[in-house]
Amino acid sequence: MSEVGSATSTPSVAQNASDKLASDFDDFLALLTTQLQYQDPLDPMDSNEFTQQLVSFTGVEQQIAANKNLETLISQMSSESVSNAVNSYLGKEITVETDKAGLNDGKLKWEYTVDSTAETTKITITSDKTGEVVYQGYGETEMGLHQFEWNAPDDLEDGIYTLSVQPATAEGTAIATNIYSVGKVTSIETINGLPYLASNGIILAPDQVLAVKEIPSSDTTDDNTGGDTPPEET
Repeated sequence: MSEVGSATSTPSVAQNASDKLASDFDDFLALLTTQLQYQDPLDPMDSNEFTQQLVSFTGVEQQIAANKNLETLISQMSSESVSNAVNSYLGKEITVETDKAGLNDGKLKWEYTVDSTAETTKITITSDKTGEVVYQGYGETEMGLHQFEWNAPDDLEDGIYTLSVQPATAEGTAIATNIYSVGKVTSIETINGLPYLASNGIILAPDQVLAVKEIPSSDTTDDNTGGDTPPEET
C-alpha cells in the first residue's frame, strides 16, 4: 500500500510569537497600572506616551495575526500540492533524466538515446553500494530512443544501481547519449512542506519528471528488452 508522508505537527512561529506577546502584554499592563497608581499628581504621565505604547503593542499584534494568516495559506497550498501530486503521479510510471534506478520486483528499467548510428553500444550495470559490475552486454545501435529492462538474478541485493551506456563508431569514437530512469511512483513524501516522489528507490521533485503514463494492469515485458547479444570474441 502506498503511503503519503507528512511533517510532524509543531507550534508555528506566529503562534509562539502570539503567546510571547500575550505574556509581554500582561506584564506591560501590570507595570502600567502600577505606574498610574504611583504617578505624581502634579506631573502625571504624558497621555501621548501612554497612547504610543498601546499603539506599538497593537501594531505587533496585527503583524502576528497577518503572519498566522500567511502560515495558514502556505499550509493549505502545501496540502493542495501533495493532493495534486497523489492524483498526478501515485501509482503511475514516470521517466526522469538519471542513470540511477532502484531494483523493483526483480527488474531495473531505463531508456537511453543514441545520437547517431553506432557500431556497438556497450551497456554496464553497477551496484552503487558495492561498486560491483552486475551486468555487461550490448544494446541498440540505431540512432534514437531505446528501452532497456533487465531482469536481475534472484539473489541480487535490493538497492540503487547505475547504468552506463557507451555507443561508439567502428573507429572507436564515442557517441553522445542520454540516460533516463523509468519507474513506478510508490509513495508521495513531504519534505519541508513540499511534495516529493518516491520511485525506484529515489526521492525526486515533481519538476524533474519528463514523462508520466498509466501502468496497464496486464503489463508484462520480456527479459532484457532493448539489448542485443554480445558479439562473439575472436
